[in-house]
Amino acid sequence: MSFVIRSEMAADQSAIGELTTAAFLTAAHASGTEAAIIRDLRAAGVLALSLVAIDPAGEIVGHAGFSPVETDMSGHWFGLGPLSVTPALQRSGVGSALVRAGLAQLADLGATGIVLVGEPTYYGRFGFVARPGLSCEGVPDPYVQALAFEEPPVWRPIAFHPAFFSAR
Repeated sequence: MSFVIRSEMAADQSAIGELTTAAFLTAAHASGTEAAIIRDLRAAGVLALSLVAIDPAGEIVGHAGFSPVETDMSGHWFGLGPLSVTPALQRSGVGSALVRAGLAQLADLGATGIVLVGEPTYYGRFGFVARPGLSCEGVPDPYVQALAFEEPPVWRPIAFHPAFFSAR
């Protein structure tokens, strides 16, 4: 599958919402609010990096959002999520390419690291791991993972933007 990754444009917003809804429709861990999370992060001005994967026909087939997280760890930490790929193309490399592109761009922008809540077997391939002391309220510790570009002296709890919890 060939596709191009680029930053979100204003005209992409509706398609990103539709893609995200479809991507999470049958996911066991889905809250049903994933598209609203992206919308609310964007509205709050905290969707720091929003990448889309575009297929040869010009359709958006994947999306990855990155936003700042709150933590007592030094530096600038970002959260990855939601990550969405159109159902027909899941497990085809689109999501992996979006994650890798986002990590590279945030590293270039001086981020200290990226945190996420996700499946360890999937995100481990990118270097994400659970760390002692790294936690997120209400989430089992093995699913709270980080990839540090600069190791903090002590791993501390993180909190995602309120859009992750108030989206409707």
